[in-house]
Amino acid sequence: MDWSKGYRATYYMAIVDPLTWRDIETIRITGGSVKREPSGLRESADVDCMGFFGEHWVRVYLDARQDGSDAHEPLFTGLATTPTADHKGTYAETAVECYSVLKPCDDILLERGWYAPAGRSGGEVVAELLSVTPAPVEVAENAPTLTNYIIAEDGETNLSMIDRILTAMNWRIRITGAGTIQVVPADGEAVVVFNPLYNDVIEPEINIEADWFSSPNVFMAICDDLMAIAKDESDGPLSISGRGREIWQAETSADLTDGESIGEYARRMLKEAQTIAKTASYQRRYVPDLLPGDMVDMQISSAGLIGMYRVESQSITLGYNARTSETVSAYLDATEVAEVERRIDLLRLTTNDGICFIDTAGNELIAFQA
Repeated sequence: MDWSKGYRATYYMAIVDPLTWRDIETIRITGGSVKREPSGLRESADVDCMGFFGEHWVRVYLDARQDGSDAHEPLFTGLATTPTADHKGTYAETAVECYSVLKPCDDILLERGWYAPAGRSGGEVVAELLSVTPAPVEVAENAPTLTNYIIAEDGETNLSMIDRILTAMNWRIRITGAGTIQVVPADGEAVVVFNPLYNDVIEPEINIEADWFSSPNVFMAICDDLMAIAKDESDGPLSISGRGREIWQAETSADLTDGESIGEYARRMLKEAQTIAKTASYQRRYVPDLLPGDMVDMQISSAGLIGMYRVESQSITLGYNARTSETVSAYLDATEVAEVERRIDLLRLTTNDGICFIDTAGNELIAFQA
């Protein structure tokens, strides 16, 4: 099935047996949405349906039909409750709040003194902490070994400890529409390529932000009675000379790593603070198995979106073409910042031959056929 083309979409919800993880009953959906993000519970769903009461594990499906072909796509699996119900004659329309398969992990507190031991596979520890949820867990091969103990703090939950371990490993969690929890490296290959020639799923209106104006070029670090100031005195676009002014940022409780001096800390934090995120928000047609944290290869020159971007968030409407609102981000280096800065005053012109970008001096920068 070609997801970049139009199709007829219908939706329904199934009650899931937590022991077998299979559907046992279906319920008609009248509307709703699925929201996804890379942190916290990672995803949720709000669904309007008929005849659903209580608390159950559920799965939301998209049935798509297109010129003789069809697809049966799970969009969300999680724990559902019904806080409200509107009775209409013999029917009751319920608003169902659905939590991700990570909800049980967020409901359990770790005992005081619990710790993840150094020298053990981080993937194994994460899998054990995930065992309180009925969802299947898949851990990618070659999970790194923990180099330091990670000790539970007061109020630590299974989920918050999982996040701390994943941060130490530089890994992340993906949750498939069928509810499988995948523990994978944070960085990976592009899941999909967005190109208007052969995968034209993104709508024309794209909002792009790249806020480097508040990025500092002076960083002051303080740790107890020690202080250090790092300055960007290069000729780069974010430097003091490049900006024509000093922009300060301070950290009064510097957290030094082992063997790191206060000066090294200040220089490291200045470099990190000068990493600028470029974000793009848009709406598109549904694309299977593309989740927050995944990489996409953007080839949309008309909007200046070229290269690898990470998916930050998604919201899928249970309606026409499963329209998806999505935000992606990429980090700009100094060269890219300079290029963005050069194009601030671009004028966009529509001509009979297509669309081009020109600068205020009339020099053409990008041209393509409409």
